[in-house]
Formats: sequence, structure tokens, C-alpha cells
Amino acid sequence: MRVVIQLVKEASVTVAGKLISEINEGYLILLGIEAEDNQEDINWLAGKISKLRIFADENDAMNLSINDVGGDVIVVSQFTLQAKTKKGNRPSFIKAARPEIAIPLYEAFVASLEKELDKKIQTGTFGAMMDVALINNGPVTILMDSKQRE
Repeated sequence: MRVVIQLVKEASVTVAGKLISEINEGYLILLGIEAEDNQEDINWLAGKISKLRIFADENDAMNLSINDVGGDVIVVSQFTLQAKTKKGNRPSFIKAARPEIAIPLYEAFVASLEKELDKKIQTGTFGAMMDVALINNGPVTILMDSKQRE
């Protein structure tokens, strides 16, 4: 699993002209799932994300977690995070999990993060064309890969 975590002042997801998710301060998380991912990947990422200290404290040092600031989260599935660009100019998405594998893992990731943060997580719509809007705070953008453990 790969994630892009964006620290946001606000974020929203719109599908077919209808607003489906909206938050103020928190994380917009883009989640890319590959076929080999499993519960171990979910547990590692959810644990790291819940404890990640990237919010500014009173001294403007990145020292606070999302729980410390009471932030919210939107998780958006994004298979293009699994793109391979080594050959040619057209990305290959062969590593991205097919929906029958990705959907249960996506749902399990959201449930695990909800448990870690003890709050409801908002989402995009799996497989839909989405308009994702955000105001990045900082900007702070963090990449994580559960296979690399970084």
C-alpha cells in the first residue's frame, strides 16, 4: 500500500456534482492498493498515520498528531499511486489491485484508521471520477509505502 498524506486546512470530494465529503483541518489521504497488500499493511499504515506528528505546536515545530489537534480525515482510493513509469512514457498500472481485491482492503483500511483515531473517517467513492479539492497546509505532503516500511 502506498499513501500520500496531505496536511490540509480544508478538503472535499465531489462526485457527479454532489459534495460527498468535506473536512476542515486534518488529512487528505490518497490510498493506492496493490494485489499483494493485506491486513499487515493496513495495520502498519493505520498505526503510523494515527501517530504521525506533523501538526505545528505552539513553537511552530511539527510535534502534534491528528488526535492532538482533533483533526479530521478523508481517504480517497487512488490506483494511480501504483503506477510504474520505468519503461516508456505511458504508466503501467499492472501492480494496482483489481476492485474485487482493492475494495475490501480499502474498506478495511478505513475501518482500521477509524479504530486507531476513534472517529469517523470520510471517504471518496471507490472507482468513481472524483473532484478532490484541498488547501494544503504548509504545504506538508508525506509519502508512505507499507512494503518499504517508510
